[in-house]
Amino acid sequence: MKRCSICGEAEGVVDLTHIEGGEVKTVHLCAKCAAEKGIQTPAALAETPLGGLLAAMGAEPARPEPGVLTDVHCPRCGASLQDFRETGRLGCPDCYQTFAEPLRELLRRLHGSAHHTGRTYYGPGIAPATVPTESIDTLRDRLRRAIESEQFELAAELRDRLKERE
Repeated sequence: MKRCSICGEAEGVVDLTHIEGGEVKTVHLCAKCAAEKGIQTPAALAETPLGGLLAAMGAEPARPEPGVLTDVHCPRCGASLQDFRETGRLGCPDCYQTFAEPLRELLRRLHGSAHHTGRTYYGPGIAPATVPTESIDTLRDRLRRAIESEQFELAAELRDRLKERE
């Protein structure tokens, strides 16, 4: 049993991991100390009067939503969508395919899009010139989506890349 790192009295129910100066530190917090730091635990969310409203708005649900992949489990690791909602972690790489639709919807709500619009990581030994370039049609589509989602900095970058190609 891990004691709370702050008060030392209650059992730690939340593990908070953070990086300070390149060093990884993990702090164990009880429900009270976690609440004081503004960290909402699933148990605390269910106990609040607004817990049901927050769950309906997309916060961590207190119980599984009926009819939404509640009985589907990953064939490789056995994880369920409810496990992901409780922990925020998937069990294995196959979970991404098993829970593709709910994950896509979550990404759409969080980021405004389910498609990557940031920079591309090339990795060591791979020069950007050796990576296939995007077609003009793909750039136009990405520009349209960036404008629709009001990502104007990305839209300006895509516009400039289109001008270079045309």
